[in-house]
Amino acid sequence: MSHDHGGHSHSPGPTADASVRSAKPTDAPAVGVVQAAVWTQAYAGRLPDDVVALFEAPSFAKAWRQSLENPPEGVHRLLVARAGEQVVGFAAIGPSQDPDAGQATGEVTAIGVHPGARRMGHGSRLLNACVDTLRGAGAEDLATWVLADDEATRAFLVASGLGPDGAFRDRVVSPEGDTLREVRLVASLAPDETPSADAPEEPESVE
Repeated sequence: MSHDHGGHSHSPGPTADASVRSAKPTDAPAVGVVQAAVWTQAYAGRLPDDVVALFEAPSFAKAWRQSLENPPEGVHRLLVARAGEQVVGFAAIGPSQDPDAGQATGEVTAIGVHPGARRMGHGSRLLNACVDTLRGAGAEDLATWVLADDEATRAFLVASGLGPDGAFRDRVVSPEGDTLREVRLVASLAPDETPSADAPEEPESVE
């Protein structure tokens, strides 16, 4: 499946160099394109069409550029997955903001791979990079939230070593007050318990 956004094809060949690195402000437009595609697919049918229509690349790009140029305090990182020089996925990490989280708990606040670049290992590389970065910053545990009915993303994360801890929340996801149920998945970052992202490439959105 091929997608063209502003002249960028999202059907990299199997031999394209794949890598993950920290994002730069100049990556914001590409991350916005990926996030708009991922979020539109993830929330279609779960939110009203007029709300999904608000998921536009320029809006996401503006927010990411501002964040990258003026990063919040603490260990916050935006990582991008690339096929050659093309950004095809992203992941955002930071300290967990959950009231019951320990001080050494890091969180993957968002992760996504463009629909046209899945099943090529980008999601696994992103998750591994999240684990390495958070552990390097002193995190001992990892947490993330996933839509309760998003079986594909949950399966990817569970196969990678995360598991539900019983926590859930009803998150407001639109100006009109629409909510969606999310469940929390967690894992220890101890060396012998580190999540291993050798799983099927299925992440759609974890926010």
